[in-house]
Amino acid sequence: MHIFYTPDFIAEAYTLSEEESKHAVRVLRLQAGDEVVLVDGKGGYYKARILEANPKRTHLQVFQAQQEFGKRNHYLHIAVAPTKNIERMEWFLEKATEMGIDEITPIICERSERKEVKSERLNKIITSAVKQSIKAYHPQLNEAISFKKLLAQPFEGQKLIAHCMDDERSPSKQIIQANNRHLILIGPEGDFTPTELAMAKKSGFLPLSLGESRLRTETAALAACFEINFLNR
Repeated sequence: MHIFYTPDFIAEAYTLSEEESKHAVRVLRLQAGDEVVLVDGKGGYYKARILEANPKRTHLQVFQAQQEFGKRNHYLHIAVAPTKNIERMEWFLEKATEMGIDEITPIICERSERKEVKSERLNKIITSAVKQSIKAYHPQLNEAISFKKLLAQPFEGQKLIAHCMDDERSPSKQIIQANNRHLILIGPEGDFTPTELAMAKKSGFLPLSLGESRLRTETAALAACFEINFLNR
């Protein structure tokens, strides 16, 4: 069944945007009577039937609704340094959305090679992954901020930092607190600096080990995403 992302959904009678209507009618060849799924990004999952298939405004009637569809028992926020090759960042966002993530913040570190990101394109990739993986929750993508500003933001939950330095780090299974809120920091290709690590630890972040291998930024971020979801099953 085809899925449409409808963040402005408010009533049982709903009209797809012109962009989504065109895709539904011209690309998917949907017709009156066909059934589709709508997700609002806030946990709402709706089954609807097409009343009028129009490439500019396709009218639907919802006949089944479910709230908190696929809600997980934990909250995951990953703050990751954007990669120099933005396609690697895009890959991470796609896979993390499919796997399960709630919030992503690009952080600019001392060794960051990329200082800015275009959130509009990244959000489109997230939305596409939401529909592909049938997620009713749309991850929140924040604007890029500096490492220091991120540390200054309040966060209620478990705070972790993954790094590659010769420092005492704990495996995820030893320190991950199940059914909790998690914020994990992932640094750039050159890793965090010793100063940044010290600042994070002073701010209450626990050093986290993701294994013996040295991972690329986007791989480390996805590994952290997997670890949290696996340990919270």
